[in-house]
Amino acid sequence: MPPLSILIKPASGNCNLRCRYCFYHALTESRIVKNYGIMTSDLLERIVRKALAFADGSCTFAFQGGEPTLAGLGFFEDLITFQKKYNGKGVRINNAIQTNGMIIDEGWASFFAHNRFLVGLSLDGPKELHDRSRIAPDETGSFSRAINAIDLFDRAGVEYNILCVVTKNTARHAQSVYNFLKKRSKYLQFIPCIDPLEEERGCRPYSLTPQDYEKFLKTTFDLWYRDAKSKNPISVRWFDNILGMVAGQEPEACGMSGVCGCQFIIEADGSVYPCDFYVTDRWRLGNILEDGFLQLRNSDVCAQFIEESRHLHPDCRICEWYGLCRGGCKRDREPLLGDGAGRNYFCESYKSFFAYSLPRFRELARKLIANCMINRVGGTH
Repeated sequence: MPPLSILIKPASGNCNLRCRYCFYHALTESRIVKNYGIMTSDLLERIVRKALAFADGSCTFAFQGGEPTLAGLGFFEDLITFQKKYNGKGVRINNAIQTNGMIIDEGWASFFAHNRFLVGLSLDGPKELHDRSRIAPDETGSFSRAINAIDLFDRAGVEYNILCVVTKNTARHAQSVYNFLKKRSKYLQFIPCIDPLEEERGCRPYSLTPQDYEKFLKTTFDLWYRDAKSKNPISVRWFDNILGMVAGQEPEACGMSGVCGCQFIIEADGSVYPCDFYVTDRWRLGNILEDGFLQLRNSDVCAQFIEESRHLHPDCRICEWYGLCRGGCKRDREPLLGDGAGRNYFCESYKSFFAYSLPRFRELARKLIANCMINRVGGTH
């Protein structure tokens, strides 16, 4: 069997924030069962046992929400116990979690550090930008709690990166956002904000338009490129993947390969879906309590989901940038046409950005390839 990666939602859609742009809240509102509550320890044990029996080589357990820490620290302590209990094949285990940082304290930070969790912390830039969208139920901002979590992570030695959702407002302050975030972490992810599924894009106050995104990409790339040539390079996941592709490597980030895979998103009741953007009744693959991973991956629903992602808009077939774009994320090609071949919402953004940045990507790729060759030769002595 292959390596396995699963994303678990132990608190379903429960969250201690009310972020204005939250796509998952919109998804849960469209389901017959809107919220599955908190996952039980018994169900977690079943997931771990099945996952480690199925996986070969490595197995990644990622946790997301809602806000996954609402499941409680004891839930994750049970996770470690179950992983030790059922890892009879000696599979390499990776644990990761995405959090808003609201309830992180020294106990959480110590646990993450001791058990080598990779933590993604949501932070949308300086206080005035972050608190505009990432708010608590009482309308107060969450910036101070996110910064407190980072300070705790630094003191405990937690490995973490920062995830920033790019909204219309964020995009218009790209330079200040990048410069602020890189002081907190050298590992950054910028995720373009998406509007609710089945809704026309660009109509909400926070909506990211193609024009906004194009400006954001160009400004952020200029800053990233400057740092890439310095002694203190910054990792921006999307740029890193583009650089790798220019150097002849395959991308590792979801949405950049040209076709969807099955991501095994597991809700708090055990229901399984192929993608975090499509945790809807239509795309439910089954339930981990009743079905195995191979059965879920080979299901008709999963096959249909993947097949939809293969269809290209006619413009893509003749586009000079297809080798880098590959049609982009399926979610950005909604609504799909009759044959499933939707046009990427950010198509014009990408075209302009690739034309703008490719010469410098090629320059960096040549250096990357040369360094790899030097290291390879050096390794033979």
